[in-house]
Order: sequence, then structure tokens, then C-alpha cells
Amino acid sequence: MTPLSSAPGRDLQADLNRAGFYPKMVTDILVEALDGREPTEHLVHLETHFDQHEVHRHITVLVLTEDILVVAHVDDQQLDEKGKEVMAQISTELVQLSKVTTVATSYVYHQPQNYRTGDAVKELTVGIAWAGAQRIDLAPAGCADPGCDADHGYTGTSQQEDLVLRVSAEADGVAAVTAARNFAKAIRRASAPRSTETRPAALPAPAAEVRGRVGSRFGRNTHQG
Repeated sequence: MTPLSSAPGRDLQADLNRAGFYPKMVTDILVEALDGREPTEHLVHLETHFDQHEVHRHITVLVLTEDILVVAHVDDQQLDEKGKEVMAQISTELVQLSKVTTVATSYVYHQPQNYRTGDAVKELTVGIAWAGAQRIDLAPAGCADPGCDADHGYTGTSQQEDLVLRVSAEADGVAAVTAARNFAKAIRRASAPRSTETRPAALPAPAAEVRGRVGSRFGRNTHQG
């Protein structure tokens, strides 16, 4: 049995074969990266985009084990117009789960006014951060005066992210969105386990002390910290 033969609930090797993007090559690279570790959960995400007359595909594979997250990314490039000469580039990264600082999920629902519990998510974006990489989006700043020509500098947003995957039910299928959602839940549990330590119950404070704390809290200005 190889390290990629199975994972709980779904077969990683079968998902790689189904994606059909150099599955043998990706398998060998993942086996080397895992170095004997057993997968506990995984996500295989294949993307296709068009650049004028060319079609480009690339695949991202996330494999979760008990102590690490393996991130593998593969894309290929045609070296000639006829596509006979092709080069593939593979990158892998091993991330200790203790280093994962953020697991962010963004959900898109259609017709939210008709939402019912259990309705399918139309689109899901999963963001995972571990090394502090920052994405900065800048744009020229302005003001409300339409006749103002002063230089107001720049404004923008800074967001921490090392990996972002977007999965759409329309483009990738409902099963792909469900798989991404399950993986997000799995890495949240693995990177931020709930404490099972039993803490001693705190002794009740004297009545006067309790009243003082409550009074001071609600007596403050609501805009204060």
C-alpha cells in the first residue's frame, strides 16, 4: 500500500487520476514530499484558463497529515507552437501545522433571501496563511472635490495570505465545492485543536466586587475600549 492509496472517505490517488494532469508524475512528487507520512485529508484543484490562442492548466494539491500540510503546485508550458515540446514545473512546500496562522473561508450563496439550512454553496474561497506573505493592492487616493488636482498619495488594502483557492459550483461542480469546504474544516481542526485541559472552576467573587465590575463596564462610554 503506497502513502497515496487512500485517505478517509476519499481516495487521493483516484482524485489525481480523475484530474488527469500528469497523475503519475504528481504522485511520485507527493510520495517523495510525504516521506512515509499517511494522508489524513486532501484537496485536488485543477484550473484551466485561456490566453489568446493557448490553453493553460495547472493543478494544486493539498495533503494534510497529522503534523504537516503538503502544498504541491504543477503547471506546464508549451515550448513550440504545435505543442510537441512541453515543460512541466512542480513546486512543493511542507508546512508545519503549528505554523498555520490563518484559515479563512469566503462563501457565496445565490438568492440569500430564500436560504434554507443545508443549501449548497455556489462559490467558496479558501485562504491559508503560514509565513506572513502579504498581498498589497494599491490605487491612487482622491477626495470628494471633483475640481481638486492635489496629490493625495495612495490608498489600498494589505491582506496576509500564502495560498488562496477559489472553487465554483458552476465551473468545478458541487462535489468540488464540498471537498474544499471539508478540507477547510479539517485544516482548521488540525491547526487549531481545541484544548482538552480541565481547568479548576473559579471561586465566586464577593457580591460587592461583582457589582463593581459590572457597573464599571456598562458605565463606560461605548466607544471606549
